[in-house]
Amino acid sequence: MAETLRQRLVRGYSYSIYIDGTRTFSGTIESYHEEIKQYAAANFTDVQINNALAQGWITQQEYDDTIAYTQMQTPFI
Repeated sequence: MAETLRQRLVRGYSYSIYIDGTRTFSGTIESYHEEIKQYAAANFTDVQINNALAQGWITQQEYDDTIAYTQMQTPFI
């Protein structure tokens, strides 16, 4: 199935916030915030998420929200 525009934006925002720090949550549309955190939780490593916090690219609350999504995921066995 093709990726929707919203999915592309969420992916792009996630990379810009967590990986290279060129965006912040305050610079994105609020209705995307939870999807961005969910995407990051599912696709980025703990090291990458921790680095985003250490660099000041995300706040402690944004970090906590993202980590909570990583703990909700069920591993495949």
